[in-house]
Amino acid sequence: MTSTDPLCPPAAFDTHAHVFTRGLRLAHERRYSPDYDATVDAYLSLLDVHGLAAGVLVQPSFLGTDNSHLLDALGKAPDRLRGVAVVDPGTPGEELDRLVTAGVCGIRLNLIDRPVPPLGEPLWQRLARELAARALHLEVQAQQRQWAELEPWLLRWPGAVVVDHLGLPAAASLSHPGAAALSRLLAAPHVWVKAAAPYRSAPGAATAMLRRLLGTGGAERMLWGSDWPWTRHEQDRVYGTTLTWLTAELGPAETRRILCTNPARLLGWTPAAAAGGG
Repeated sequence: MTSTDPLCPPAAFDTHAHVFTRGLRLAHERRYSPDYDATVDAYLSLLDVHGLAAGVLVQPSFLGTDNSHLLDALGKAPDRLRGVAVVDPGTPGEELDRLVTAGVCGIRLNLIDRPVPPLGEPLWQRLARELAARALHLEVQAQQRQWAELEPWLLRWPGAVVVDHLGLPAAASLSHPGAAALSRLLAAPHVWVKAAAPYRSAPGAATAMLRRLLGTGGAERMLWGSDWPWTRHEQDRVYGTTLTWLTAELGPAETRRILCTNPARLLGWTPAAAAGGG
């Protein structure tokens, strides 16, 4: 396919993708080790094919806090790419400044198969203030009862919070443990949500959550991400269908808001490609 995707309005963002290659140093504690390459050049080609102006590269969990490959990737297309890094809570402000200069726009907290950290303790509260001072959002991947643990701290988080993958709902009824806490979080004015990766949730649950949010004004702070290259869910996955899953539920105004206006507003950035910069 060589033509742009008609579903994408100009200045559209993909806010969730990963890049990596075999041979990178992997984190000691990891759930997955890829046996293939997902290069930044391949990703940029996908953006071009589908008419997307910009992408956000998210540090994969199996690379831990070594963000060097992420930063190298951002440096290859600084006019089109931003990043979400993973850091220790004690990371000094100077290092956060370096990440921002390199194109990092957020910090990820991936809690799958991990305990919820003590976000109320001084170390985490200091990090919260440091992130907010630099307009770095906190991106959280969690599920079920973890949202109830996270809720009191994320509601008071001083900067923007982004919920990954619609909160990974565990049932299409949306009545699973932690669902009420997740709903309260998603109603908070500083909390955003990524409509992405429905295959990571229970069957039908992501679509049910998407429809609920769209019906209650959730499009105001909703983003879309392809989740490319769909780690651990690669089989028979096609980039375009990750987009049509969302746009099938949207009208033109909501499509533009979620793909264009919202990410530009959260990131405070309009990519050069959106203005015809290539």
